[in-house]
Amino acid sequence: MAKENIVLKNITLDGKASDIVVSGGIIRKILPAGNLQNILQDNDLAKVLSEGMEVVDCYGKTAMPGFINMHTHAAMSLMRGIEEDVVFQDWIDAIWKIEANVDSDFVYWGTKVAAIEMLKTGTTTFNDQYWSPTHAKVAAKEMGIRPVISYVVLDKSDPSEASRQRDQCERMYEASLKWNDDAIFSVSLHAVYSVSEEMILWASEFARGHDLLLHIHLSETEKEVLDCKAAHGGLSPVEYLDRLGVLDSRTIAAHSLWLSENDVRILGERKVNCVHNINSNTKLASGYKFLYNELRDAGANVCIGTDGCASSNNLDILEALKTSAIIQKAWRNDPKAWPLDELLRCATVNGAKALRLNTGEIAEGKAADILFVDTDNSFFLSPGSFLANFIYSAHSDCIESVMVNGKFVMRGRKIEGEKDILREARKMIGLISE
Repeated sequence: MAKENIVLKNITLDGKASDIVVSGGIIRKILPAGNLQNILQDNDLAKVLSEGMEVVDCYGKTAMPGFINMHTHAAMSLMRGIEEDVVFQDWIDAIWKIEANVDSDFVYWGTKVAAIEMLKTGTTTFNDQYWSPTHAKVAAKEMGIRPVISYVVLDKSDPSEASRQRDQCERMYEASLKWNDDAIFSVSLHAVYSVSEEMILWASEFARGHDLLLHIHLSETEKEVLDCKAAHGGLSPVEYLDRLGVLDSRTIAAHSLWLSENDVRILGERKVNCVHNINSNTKLASGYKFLYNELRDAGANVCIGTDGCASSNNLDILEALKTSAIIQKAWRNDPKAWPLDELLRCATVNGAKALRLNTGEIAEGKAADILFVDTDNSFFLSPGSFLANFIYSAHSDCIESVMVNGKFVMRGRKIEGEKDILREARKMIGLISE
């Protein structure tokens, strides 16, 4: 059984060799390397550690905070490449037809496959929006990754479907009150074009009344904006939702791509969490001019996501960080756009802020969500900064081990049960390939 008390010895943190004490899922102490004896002489820590501890020699490893993937459809890990080289509208129409055959077992195994990929690429928390959420939650718990699980409202203006979804959402919320882990329950609105105004209002009021996060696709395509303006008296999706009173600091707005100056102002004033999903947006040709500087300066909280594998094809946040930055620099004709320190914050601190989690940093008192980066390879040989080499040069396979809530969920690139999971997941593919 894995020990709850772990001392990470000789690990590099902020360029300095350090010893880190982890206990009860929390980073308890950070000291310069070589102070293990001093740690043991700390009365409070000594009492805790006397119950037993594991000392891990981390020489050659650099500690980084776990990534927070702020927009996923995790079970779509089993849908890679099924609808390629088409525009967004054709893509989503095809996906909805395919999803008619998806069941809870598909979601369970698909989420497990997604968890394998996310852990191997450094994600320790993911914000999910998909079907059979309770099965996704079980899968995530078994894998040791922290999930934000949402009930998805998507009634397509069908009153009977709206009634069914209201009942389901209420029941799921009540069940979530008995969850005994760190999974978070939230509510998702699919989009302004797929959810009736009545249900947008209901879901928003339900989330606000229970202090839940509200996750929505927002201004993902130009067509979405034009259609919304035609349907709602010239209002953009942002203006429409603001008129309905939906937007606030609990709102997680995936994409936030096609924005006017007024949209940016509103998102900033409402302190909305805007999630950039560069690989999905560019691959579906939905757009690429994400207004990072403008949203940041207006007061919005900018985060990073991957979207689902049916559009982005992978869940690699490190790849998304590099692509986000270089495209931002290119279209702005400004190499200073989206600097490295801000880029990392979007994938860590900002995500933790959006989800109201005590993580996102390697600091005393924070949850021990830690990536162990192996720097003994060609990508880290140069005298450039660690962060530049990590984001612009290396690949995610430099992440040697991962800790979530103080427990190792991947060690030496090995995840328990991986082969069995892949074998069972292959059986699910038949549901969508017939």
